[in-house]
Amino acid sequence: MLVSLLILLIGNNPTIKEGDDAFVQQRYREAIIMYEAALQTSADKAEILWRLSRCYVSLGDVAKKEERENYYRNAETYANRAVQEDSLNSDAHCWRAISIGYVAMYEGVRAKVQRANEIKRALDIALQLNPKNDVAYSVLGTFYRALGNVSWMEKQLASLLLGGLPPGGFPEAERALKKAIELAPTIIRHRFELGQLYLDMGKPEEAKKVFENAILLPQVLASDARRVERMKRKLAEL
Repeated sequence: MLVSLLILLIGNNPTIKEGDDAFVQQRYREAIIMYEAALQTSADKAEILWRLSRCYVSLGDVAKKEERENYYRNAETYANRAVQEDSLNSDAHCWRAISIGYVAMYEGVRAKVQRANEIKRALDIALQLNPKNDVAYSVLGTFYRALGNVSWMEKQLASLLLGGLPPGGFPEAERALKKAIELAPTIIRHRFELGQLYLDMGKPEEAKKVFENAILLPQVLASDARRVERMKRKLAEL
């Protein structure tokens, strides 16, 4: 009903570009309405569906704590639909991995291990389809960083009882995040994650350099404001 009303008000069918324009301006709810409207007439539904997943992730990232899970589950639903529409769409697999990662935070240990393997498979596919997907590299770096923070004992228990976690750790995380920065040097998220990794690795001077550069970059996502605040606080401590 809301989509139909919007179409009547603007006088034509919204396009992906109009949704993209709203997204860039961090008007995520408006972008969702535009994308949903475009979905009714567009032949390339996968391109719209992964963008809808991205919108819901972006809303979840800045929502109240009690509201986040619903946004992330909506994101996973749209990403799954995107993959079903076009299994050769790199961004569809990438945002499926991202949304799975968020949803996994609300699930049990066994499900988390299963989800970890799903995330890795989805990212591998995304990068096979598009080796220049900087978002996929960034998320892969975060994924490996998380693995690097899992203790040897926890990995052994996961292997013994739950089928095991994918291999990888801090070195793989650093390579992936540096690749993401090489592909998209102005994205705050990539540098924020690299700085966090260096802190985990016990390299505060490296983290400081990364954070000092990152806080000067344009904030393209609503969640970037929170990242910049965290980096400034950390810089005051280093």
